Amino acid sequence: MFLNSILVVITDLAAGLLGNSSFRRHFHLLLSALLLFGPLLNLWVSHYSVFAKRTHFLYRVFLRSGWGWTCIFVGSFVFVLSFSVRRSLTLSLRHLSRLAVAGGLWLGFRKLLCLLENATGSCYEPLSSTLELASGTNVDGQPLLLLREGETKEACVRSGMLWRGYEVSEDALLLCLCCLLLAEETAVFGPYLNLGGPSEAPLRILFLFCVLLLSLWVFLLLCLLAYFPQFPTQLLGGALGCLSWRALYQGWYRLGPSWYCPGRPGVGLLSTQSKQDETSEPLCENNAKVIN
Repeated sequence: MFLNSILVVITDLAAGLLGNSSFRRHFHLLLSALLLFGPLLNLWVSHYSVFAKRTHFLYRVFLRSGWGWTCIFVGSFVFVLSFSVRRSLTLSLRHLSRLAVAGGLWLGFRKLLCLLENATGSCYEPLSSTLELASGTNVDGQPLLLLREGETKEACVRSGMLWRGYEVSEDALLLCLCCLLLAEETAVFGPYLNLGGPSEAPLRILFLFCVLLLSLWVFLLLCLLAYFPQFPTQLLGGALGCLSWRALYQGWYRLGPSWYCPGRPGVGLLSTQSKQDETSEPLCENNAKVIN
């Protein structure tokens, strides 16, 4: 009973924050500020910290499978919320299709960025120090590099050689996209609670997991910018993530649910469609404004 009370208080506070219209309007600006000024933290952070190692547990377990973690928790929350309200599998699948669209977009970006890197980059093989000393052409302590033609980035790095080319940070793209997607999909929980919707412990626990995952993605983005600054590749990656969110949630999904559009989060869930519920329609309309 005590733990359930704590769960209710924490989730109510988080739902109130994420459902706040000011938070939703300015969250992308917070991520933009992190992308712009986060690399400056590299001047103050300790390079001996555990977060300064790419082999850290959080990077290996969560960052490398970031989209998978997001799909698991957000997909579970969206399905349980939508099905508990309408008991309609079709409606639940329509809301889940937003994750499929974002996943397809993420995979498409990965393919395009891979093609871009292979088209604009080159693979170099460092010459041995013996050959450098014998030739006497090692200038300013810089190692000599031998160009290897026809190599892809994956094969080049796997062979232990150096790849130099134009890159866009996939990590920054993924983290920004996942943060904005989590903020959008969980924002409906506040209006849902205000309407008196059933909020059993499993649904609240799923929502809490989504909030914790959102916090983790923001923290990892800050760590990447502070400990591994790569300007402007991270800025470009974050910009692609924000543009993807704007094109989907602020553009396409606003067209409303149809055969070619899944609609925005909460559409069809937080509005009454029965004349028997006319007394609650004004409250539903006021909360629907928060979502729209």
